[in-house]
Amino acid sequence: MPDKPIATLLWHSGMRFVARSPSGHGLIVESVSGADHLGPSPTELLLIAVAGCSGMDVVSILKKMHEPLAGLEISVTGERASDHPKYFTAIEILYHAKGRGLASEKLERAVALSQSTYCSVLATLRPDCKVTSRIEISEE
Repeated sequence: MPDKPIATLLWHSGMRFVARSPSGHGLIVESVSGADHLGPSPTELLLIAVAGCSGMDVVSILKKMHEPLAGLEISVTGERASDHPKYFTAIEILYHAKGRGLASEKLERAVALSQSTYCSVLATLRPDCKVTSRIEISEE
């Protein structure tokens, strides 16, 4: 990947674009207001990016802690300002981890480290965006 990653977006039709990531992967980005949309909207991609970034952090941290993580599902919801630019004012992240013997305090620590130190997507959000999280653990 180049030193300065380059993402490209090519207009296809209507409100549909074809995006290419700096690593060469493509996806459709469009408005989800139409019934025939084929891809997520830019704001949906931001929520996905929050989940992906934090999820990778949590998995990596738990692996270093030698925790028995068997599964992780992350749900992200966001509240947006009513006026333009309709930025996110609040984001809630639900981490549902699975693992027999998974220590809740270690999962909480991994989540805290992700949110305070490692997740560059969360760090990119506006400082007035309130980020909260919840954690659930099941035994597989």
